[in-house]
Amino acid sequence: MPTAKEKLDFSARLRFALKKSAQPIKGATDLARLFNLKHSASAGITVQTTHKWLTGRAIPTKDKIETLSEWLGVNSHWLHYGPPPSDSFQSKSKDTQLSQLKYPSPPEVLLLAKKIEALPDHQRYLVAELITQFYGNLPE
Repeated sequence: MPTAKEKLDFSARLRFALKKSAQPIKGATDLARLFNLKHSASAGITVQTTHKWLTGRAIPTKDKIETLSEWLGVNSHWLHYGPPPSDSFQSKSKDTQLSQLKYPSPPEVLLLAKKIEALPDHQRYLVAELITQFYGNLPE
């Protein structure tokens, strides 16, 4: 049984994915109507069900999450559970890469990068979009 925090976190990810979607979705009624057009099950979902998803009172079943993720163009694992936990090996390799730079970054830049990395997914996305607006798409 999902905890209250897991339900709220799912709700935040769903609302974020809905905001990013190409099709405007205004509330639980729109979500239920459009979801029922996409989902292949014989019985549709109610507005009350989508309202529970959006307010963090319920998490849909796996088949409904699959439909939502395909429709909204997001990863189903991310939508259901959030980002995978960071691996300690990955962070060590990042530190190794930073130490191998020809010109090390100033401490202020590293501090800013750590702050951005600590942001929730939707806020990191907004920061990346802001930078893209200023500088365009930069090579990785």
